[in-house]
Amino acid sequence: MIVILKNDSNEKQLNNLITWLKSLDIDIHFSKGKNTTIMGLIGDTEVVDIDLINALDIVEDVKRIQEPYKNANRKFHPEDTIVDINGVKIGGGNFQIIAGPCSVESEEQICSIAESVKKSRAGLLRGGAFKPRTSPYSFQGMREKGIELLLEAKKVTGLPIVTEIMDLSHLHLFEEVDMIQVGARNMQNFELLKELGKTNKPILLKRGLSSTLQEFLMSAEYIMAGGNENVILCERGIRTFETATRNTLDLSAIPLLKTMTHLPIIVDPSHATGLSKLVKPMSLAATAAGADGLLIEVHNDPVHALCDGPQSLTPEAFDDLAKCVNNILPFAFNDK
Repeated sequence: MIVILKNDSNEKQLNNLITWLKSLDIDIHFSKGKNTTIMGLIGDTEVVDIDLINALDIVEDVKRIQEPYKNANRKFHPEDTIVDINGVKIGGGNFQIIAGPCSVESEEQICSIAESVKKSRAGLLRGGAFKPRTSPYSFQGMREKGIELLLEAKKVTGLPIVTEIMDLSHLHLFEEVDMIQVGARNMQNFELLKELGKTNKPILLKRGLSSTLQEFLMSAEYIMAGGNENVILCERGIRTFETATRNTLDLSAIPLLKTMTHLPIIVDPSHATGLSKLVKPMSLAATAAGADGLLIEVHNDPVHALCDGPQSLTPEAFDDLAKCVNNILPFAFNDK
């Protein structure tokens, strides 16, 4: 339920309303826009008398929200959320490219790539320390050592770092990580999402391989319900019958999600297509469709990469992509 307040709301009446709602075990989320203030009511709102609230002088309108996600809902929070990752902002007109290798392989490798992508104006460095792999015999990442090397690359370049968490027991290792990524396979690991909701770190949440947009937003809701509102959504392709690409990139998700949620939305064309030759055109398409950023895999030697080499760009190819994306940003779709 949302309560739209009048601009000249009486403070005493407002405090009385808040006290009454809290007595009903209703949580309240305030969203202040340029022209209106919205109270989002979260909990069992069936016990709330809409007619009683509507009759108050300070209330402009009251509406019930049918969607099960509340905190992530744009109706609760009309203005775009801007997530600040150690000084780098995403959302609300702030576009960023996150770039780096699928997996951290050595100090020389990650530092070299970090310096390259920074020169091409990437805003954040990504690199996998813990790697979820389909085969138990594939390279699983350098684990704790991988995070240490990412922090070394951060010291060299100043870029905030992004890396994926796979298990709740690893959370203590991520204290110095700037943004924690939740991979597609963990999108509905609800116990993990609950614990991440108790942190104050930005969370990059990837869409599950076969998840609907509502399921995607409900996973974001798990994090936000715990108090952490710093969530960025990532469309990374979904599983369909098509086998020519690794997944099918759902570009329609970008403008659709923009109507459904206030959270920033970025796109990962590397995992979506699995083919380096498709990363640039899909990056341009995602940017034109209104994405708030991109997640691009970059490796200085893709042929010999220990993980996902075929979908990785060279630093030179990434530099070209970044320049082209920058050129079309002024023409990106914005239905506001």
